[in-house]
Amino acid sequence: MNDAAALQPLPPGGGAPDASARPTASVSAPLSAADGQRRLKQELHRAELRRKASALALIAPLALFLLVVFAVPIAALLQRAVSSPEIPDALPQVVAALEHWDRRLPPPDAAFAALAADLAAARRSDGVGELARRLNNEISGYRSLVSKTARALPVEGDARAGLIAIDPRWGELPYWQAIARNGSRTTPFFLLAALDLKQDNLGHIRKAPDEGAIYLDIFGRTLWIGALTTGLALLIAFPLAYWASTLPARQANLVMICVLIPFWTSVLVRIAAWVVLLQQSGLVNGGLQALGVIREPLALLFNRTGVTIAMVHILLPFMILPLYSVMKAIPPTYQRAAISLGSHPFAAFWRVYVPQTYAGIAAGVLLVFITAIGYYITPALLGGPGDQMVSYYVAYFTNQAVNWGMACALGALLLAATLMLYAVYQRIVQTNAAANIR
Repeated sequence: MNDAAALQPLPPGGGAPDASARPTASVSAPLSAADGQRRLKQELHRAELRRKASALALIAPLALFLLVVFAVPIAALLQRAVSSPEIPDALPQVVAALEHWDRRLPPPDAAFAALAADLAAARRSDGVGELARRLNNEISGYRSLVSKTARALPVEGDARAGLIAIDPRWGELPYWQAIARNGSRTTPFFLLAALDLKQDNLGHIRKAPDEGAIYLDIFGRTLWIGALTTGLALLIAFPLAYWASTLPARQANLVMICVLIPFWTSVLVRIAAWVVLLQQSGLVNGGLQALGVIREPLALLFNRTGVTIAMVHILLPFMILPLYSVMKAIPPTYQRAAISLGSHPFAAFWRVYVPQTYAGIAAGVLLVFITAIGYYITPALLGGPGDQMVSYYVAYFTNQAVNWGMACALGALLLAATLMLYAVYQRIVQTNAAANIR
């Protein structure tokens, strides 16, 4: 027996010490390489989840703000552009009676009885106004027909004879066909009207009459003014941004401050200043006459010229800033190297320098063009009747005609055009990035 065993106390009653009471050394088995790799992956995964959760928590307020301020109103706009609940809500029995009507023969007697009942109920619930306004979009004069009939109800005896006695127009098919083709709570009417199209009495899509086909011209005018403004802004901004990018830092900062000064002035104030400058007795006409360039004052207000000048002035910083940021990052040694290798200075500028500014040009053109096609105040104050853009008619249908469906349809098409432009911009950026990688 060794010394350690001899020093252990004996259990009560004598005998050898219990083996379970002997001290044992707990030695953990070493981790295998696979277990260590798996545990490391788990730790990295948990760390990545914590990092993502922290990032999501930081951007959650901004995401919520964008959802409430932008996403929800845009979704409501798109929904309202195809929504037309006025007719099915006010005339549910008529819609049901006309569901299987072929729209060629006179409507059944049940439709006349249902119309009398539904109009009486709509009059009691103050729903006649919305119904009359919606039907008047289909056929001019429908508002007076609905209001007149609602005031004359109830009818005695045969509903068909009673309604035709109130107004003979109830015996004409187009008025019933207008109700039949708008019996659903969704309608393509507003979107079709915004594209100068319409549904005929049988539901087929046709081109709108020439006297009502105005919206494609308005969209064309809007795109043309936006393109003209963008092109002039690019012509002015490119040499200015190039000159600023070649200046020392202090002078370049001074130029950028001068460019940003318009942002500190209200748009209305700038437009008012252009009214003073461009009027017949204004500074521009006065200066040109004093120099002998013109004899009579030029018409620079309330036409396309005044609108274009003011829009270019207001939107010019949106073109200069992207161009300057890109040009400032282009090393000047590239152009000097091309010249030292025998290239003409203009060829070196055009073939070496300009391609490196395509990203800034694309960003500036996108910003200016998208902002320009949504302008309302400048054309309204400085332009004439033929210079108003889509946004003017959106405001008109919202504030004066109170036709939310038409306003939302025009806004939805303008939004679609903007998204298409953004998709083109993304395609250009991706193409340039792939070319740079190659």
